[in-house]
Amino acid sequence: MEVLLHQIDAFADAPFSGNPAAVMPLSSWLPDSLLQHLAEENNLAETAFYTAELPPEAGAPPGDWPAFHLRWFTPAVEVDMCGHATVASAAQILEDMHPGADRVSFFTRSGWLHVDRTDDDEFVLDLPAVPATEVEPDLVLVAALGVSAVRAFTGTDEVIVVATEQEVRDAEPIFTAFPPLPRGAIVTARGEHTDFVSRFFAPGVGVLEDPVTGSAHAQLVPLWARELGRTELTARQLSRRGGSLRCELAGDRVLLVGRCRRYLDGVVQLPD
Repeated sequence: MEVLLHQIDAFADAPFSGNPAAVMPLSSWLPDSLLQHLAEENNLAETAFYTAELPPEAGAPPGDWPAFHLRWFTPAVEVDMCGHATVASAAQILEDMHPGADRVSFFTRSGWLHVDRTDDDEFVLDLPAVPATEVEPDLVLVAALGVSAVRAFTGTDEVIVVATEQEVRDAEPIFTAFPPLPRGAIVTARGEHTDFVSRFFAPGVGVLEDPVTGSAHAQLVPLWARELGRTELTARQLSRRGGSLRCELAGDRVLLVGRCRRYLDGVVQLPD
């Protein structure tokens, strides 16, 4: 049995930047255990699997543009939200399968998500904004991250705000010291050349540091929009690979804009 494999760098502003995702189109769903094995073998932060078959709970497609059922797996677990692999999946579909379309929708664990392609070959990811509540910093997490917290928030991820971009850049987490987390931890600060910067760590779900995390920005954008008093922002994730995003808070949605770069196309041979 053969399955196509595409590796695409999302939110990439240069070669070998952004966040690489494996995209694997399926004619129908394979067993979950096999999907997890494939994600582990791909050994990227996320592998995205999609089919054209919508589950009954999806209801009718949201429009007359292409629509798919999409799932995401880290090397360790299936996750509820992944922004960069959604953008990578959309890029592959719009380039290979529907070159005449400019929008694709995905039914996911987080509901319907949409990606638009602009005339400038950028991709606009539409995510639900993630609320966050200000809390006292978790001293165990702060120590594990190796930073000094100015403020802290909790939502889908734990957010630690620090004083400077350089402190975000210089953080050297001790992953074995991380407390149990629902998903991950974000370190963020005002940027020197962008509105804000961040890094994302999620050892509990098999991702030590994610290069560029769309879903984390669904939580960061509302925070920084409120802090800076405007809804259109620029962001940079300061992983080793790095990646840039233009962001907008649009009511209860977050729009993330970036480019994709295809790295490889291949075929995976599966046992019958």
